[in-house]
Amino acid sequence: MAVAPQQNITAGTGTDKSFNYKPALALLASLFFMWGFITVINGTLLPHLRSVFDLSYTQTTLIESVWFIAYGVMGMPSAFLIERTGYKKAIIIGLSVMALGALCMVPAAQLPSYGVTLFALFVIASGITLLQVAANPYVAVIGPPESSESRLTLVQAFNSLGTFLAPYFGGYLILSRTIGGTSLEGTELTQAQRLADAQATELPYILVAVVLVIIAAVIWRSNLPQLGSATSRVAREERKKLSLWSHRNLVFGVPAIFIYLIAEIGVANLFINFAILPEIAAITPAEAADYLALMWGGMMVGRFAGSFILRKFPADKTLAAFASFAMLVMIGAATLQGPAAMWCLILVGLGHSIMFPAIFAMGIRGLGPLTEEGSGLLITAIAGGALVVVQGWLADLYGLQNSFWLTVACEIYVLWYAIWGSKPKQTLEAAEASTTGA
Repeated sequence: MAVAPQQNITAGTGTDKSFNYKPALALLASLFFMWGFITVINGTLLPHLRSVFDLSYTQTTLIESVWFIAYGVMGMPSAFLIERTGYKKAIIIGLSVMALGALCMVPAAQLPSYGVTLFALFVIASGITLLQVAANPYVAVIGPPESSESRLTLVQAFNSLGTFLAPYFGGYLILSRTIGGTSLEGTELTQAQRLADAQATELPYILVAVVLVIIAAVIWRSNLPQLGSATSRVAREERKKLSLWSHRNLVFGVPAIFIYLIAEIGVANLFINFAILPEIAAITPAEAADYLALMWGGMMVGRFAGSFILRKFPADKTLAAFASFAMLVMIGAATLQGPAAMWCLILVGLGHSIMFPAIFAMGIRGLGPLTEEGSGLLITAIAGGALVVVQGWLADLYGLQNSFWLTVACEIYVLWYAIWGSKPKQTLEAAEASTTGA
């Protein structure tokens, strides 16, 4: 998948040293915050919906799969829309689509309907996909090229802030206001209680829709710089002579992103269901939501620390260290009993913190004119989060705790990618030639 060209800019963006891009960056940071916030609300919504609709783990994780299927389905249409409308209008459309999806959660709660809930979440995720495809390259080009990595790290930190605060929001406005959310695992609810619990989602999503509309209005009235396309024909001619598939770091990086998302989303969205088990922590879903926030907080802390560590140590070695830590704590989550197993899941947030940015950076290394297409493929790989349904299926067959062995396998692949798969083909060929010569 090719995203809209990001290297072509007009005066007033990255090539204009006098242009003050900080107000635009602040607006874009709010987008990163909101899609991180809304995505993680699902972490508190899933156990709630499981109680309301009496779902199996497979049906519960299908909700999250629908969310990430949107990345695969809407990625290309989003790129085409950006090419036709420009970045600013595409961002406004994305926010409007998200607000529409949030409002669709009101009839989904009133009915209540599992199918309408899936539809509403797909609409929200489609809007987020458009924002992802538009905002990431936009952040990279609105300021000086030499500080693009710093800008991306900064807005990703706001994304982490959203993921950190969302469990508190969802726990307070959804779980703590419901019978299912304040009861221990195994409590049977009456039909009237299920209906009342379902309607508890209305207020949070109405509030989310209002905030999204306000942000869209602010961006509509803002003076965001336009990105030009003066050199796009030259770039297209250069790309015709090259092949993405000759870059092993990208070829193995796409499945690395895909597989990493299975691990991150599986842990995040089964965390509450795992923590409330009698043999683990034996707490209520509302209490577990607070511990889930600690996991996302660990990811936020890990990103800030990782941004410093990556300035001192090579990305492949840093990724290998974080992947090794994640693998060890996930083995603990799959084998230990009591609160220790829950704390292993909390700590995996630290291990996961740098994985996406590190894999992404190593995946596009050395692509040159193919960077846009490579970036598009890596963004599309976010759809790997849809396969969380496989972990739900494993949980139904073999038990929730045993399903975390799938996460262990994901960490092993990321570790392999850091050690060997991320090495550019040219580097390997040079090393092999040196060995042969010796």
